[in-house]
This record gives sequence, C-alpha cells and structure tokens, in this order.
Amino acid sequence: MRKIIVIIILMLGIILSACAPVTTPASQAVTLKIAVLPIIDTLPMYVAQQEGLFAKHGVNVEFVPVASAPERDQLLAAGQADGAVNETLADMLFNKDTIQMQAVRYALRPTKGHGHFFILASAQSGITAPDELKGVEIGVSQGTVIEYVTERLLQSDGLTADEIKTIAVPKIPDRMALLASGELKAGVLPDPLASLAIQQGAVIVADDSAHPEYGFSVISFRKAVIDANAEAVKGFLAAIEEATALLNADPAKYTNVLSDQKLVPPPLIGKFQVPPFPTAGVPTETEWNDALAWAKEKGMLTVDVSYADSVNASLLP
Repeated sequence: MRKIIVIIILMLGIILSACAPVTTPASQAVTLKIAVLPIIDTLPMYVAQQEGLFAKHGVNVEFVPVASAPERDQLLAAGQADGAVNETLADMLFNKDTIQMQAVRYALRPTKGHGHFFILASAQSGITAPDELKGVEIGVSQGTVIEYVTERLLQSDGLTADEIKTIAVPKIPDRMALLASGELKAGVLPDPLASLAIQQGAVIVADDSAHPEYGFSVISFRKAVIDANAEAVKGFLAAIEEATALLNADPAKYTNVLSDQKLVPPPLIGKFQVPPFPTAGVPTETEWNDALAWAKEKGMLTVDVSYADSVNASLLP
C-alpha cells in the first residue's frame, strides 16, 4: 500500500511540474537594445521596466538613450540598437531599397482632448485660427512627421498647399525660444513641450487630437532582429501591453518615471496630464499610404514602399 502511495505522489509531482509555466532564466533571455529619446511616447517602456514585466515575459531590455532622431537612426542602421519609438516615415526611408525595419505596434496615438502635435502661435502674433496662418512662416523640422502633420492639419482646415509656408527650425529648444520671443509667429511642438510653451503664453491654433491618423508614433524593430528573435519581440510587446493597462488605469502612480527619465519638463511635473496610451494595434494601410504619398510629393522617396512588408501585426499579444 505504501508503494502505491509513493508512486501516486511521484506521478502527481511529474504532472504538476509539466503544467508549471516555463520561465526563461535571465541569463538565457535575449537582450533587446531599445534606442530611447526623452519623449512621452516611451513611458510604457519605462513602466514595464519598473514593474518587472520584461523579465516576466522572458526578455531582457537595455535602454540606449539618444538625443535626436538622426542619432537614433544611426544606431539602428549600425545594428547598435534593435528597436525604437519612431514614425512610419522613418521606416519608409529605411525600407526604400530593402526592408530593414518593421513597425510592430502603435506607441502613442492622439485622442480627443489629448493632442500629440500642436501648431502654436506666439502670444505677440495675434494669430488664433488656422486661416490666419495663410502665408505665415511656421517653424518645423522639415522632412519629418512634424512637417507632415502640420501640412495635413492645415489642409484639413481648408488651406491650400501654396498657402502653407514652413521654415526649418530643426532644434525644438530653438523653436520654443523663437516662439516665446515673437521672432517666430508660429511653430509646431510635440506634447509635453507644447504644454510648457502654452504655459509660457503660446496660443493653440490647431492640434491633431481630431486627426489621429496623422500624429501617431510607432514601435519599430530591425527586421533582422525580428527574424532571429521573434519570441523575444513578442515578449517585449506582451510586457508593453500589461504596462499600458497599468498606466492607463493609474497614471499618477508613475509620476516618478516622468521626472526620473526627463520625459516632462520640471515646471510641468505634477501638472501635466498623461495621455491615454493605445492598446495593441498597428498603423492601417490607409495611414501608411497617405504618409507615403506625402513623402513622394516632397521628393524624400521616389518608390512605393510596401505596407505589407513594413508593418508587422503578427507579434502582438
């Protein structure tokens, strides 16, 4: 009888161990290097790190801080970063000759009451409405999502292409300073820097909250990384999904992340309203094609870049 009991216990042990979740030891997990700009779009990544969600999903994540989009793209091109928050335009430029990058998820997407990009007028300009920007030079970083959003928003408000005038002011701090002084009548800024400019007197002329199809950002990975480590990228995205749910449920809990990672200017800590972050999803083909048409119109691209090869929804949880 004792033998039978021992055998039953052993069998139960085997069954239970077979049913237990398999976790990858940290030493064996793939490490993904993510190039990160100091922008609000990256907040769910830092929340995932703080809450131990990357480890939970069997992936190591190393953040590589970068100061600008060109620096980010240089690291990706050199294989020194595996992924990043960027825009579909950036992926198109990578993929014009061969598919190097794939967008795997929305990072941040404007919603009602929470714009991502703002067309602002200086307090001294007297400008308050889009039609008052006809022929007025608007400070942007040319050839980027900021110029794209600016043109599409003003076109949606009835301005024609020849009525929209932009001027290159590549560095955001310069754009803010020129707006504040009145030397620049209008300029475009992403939030939360837009919120800071508004606090300092700038006037909102338009924002992309009513047009989420233009002002969104994405999480992208190098295709070589996806091909070699698809499960690691899936684990990364599963962690982002959990972090997004936590963040949307209680954004105030992560105020420390905003300050520690310098995602919000010090004067706005405790005042800035964190936007809701999107749940799992990827850009639509319509969104992709509109940005592609704009890039071709600007002479940035001369070829059609494949949506199907550049946007990959198969890794989402």
